[in-house]
Amino acid sequence: MSRDAVEVETGRDPAAAVIWLHGLGADGHDFEPLVPELVRPGERALRFVFPHAPIRPVTLNGGIEMRAWYDITALDRHGPVDEKGIRTSQATVQALIRRENARGIGSERIVLAGFSQGGALALFAGARYPDKLAGIMGLSCYLLLAARLAAERAAANQATPVFLAHGTQDPVIAPALGEQARRQLEAAGYAVEWHAYSMPHSLCPQEVADIAAWLRRVL
Repeated sequence: MSRDAVEVETGRDPAAAVIWLHGLGADGHDFEPLVPELVRPGERALRFVFPHAPIRPVTLNGGIEMRAWYDITALDRHGPVDEKGIRTSQATVQALIRRENARGIGSERIVLAGFSQGGALALFAGARYPDKLAGIMGLSCYLLLAARLAAERAAANQATPVFLAHGTQDPVIAPALGEQARRQLEAAGYAVEWHAYSMPHSLCPQEVADIAAWLRRVL
């Protein structure tokens, strides 16, 4: 499993970190250009970690090899789920958090974030992480193995702020899946900040501004 990542530090001696997981077929460079929009000059120094998912065949795309956190068989979420791939990537995320701990950043000062497939993994791994995180962010995504959440979630992150956002015109991951994730997390007692934007499967300027404001609050 590849654990290399793009790293951007916005100042000397960062006291907090954001681990941001990319979507299917992208890589760690995908959201790197957003950093200057998320942290103003002179603000607290953050370390952004953008890991590269491993390259693997993806069933949905005809078995073509690309960077993916786990295999996907269908967009409707009713097909078989690659639980082994999901849990292997969960272990990678845990290792990334522990690496930040070893570099002096406590888990309570780490945000776990992701977009699309990476957002789904961020929600999955964040809710199950045994130590408190600063926040969990899922953009244009859905819940993985939702039926297991009640049994597998960690008490440490029950009160952790969750930022969820979705495009109302998303043709890749239906907006209903984002809404469903919101309802399921709220029903489980999580404090969810929900945003819907008039956009497709992407990010928009207002969303970036809202993410920046949320990061300032939780970090």
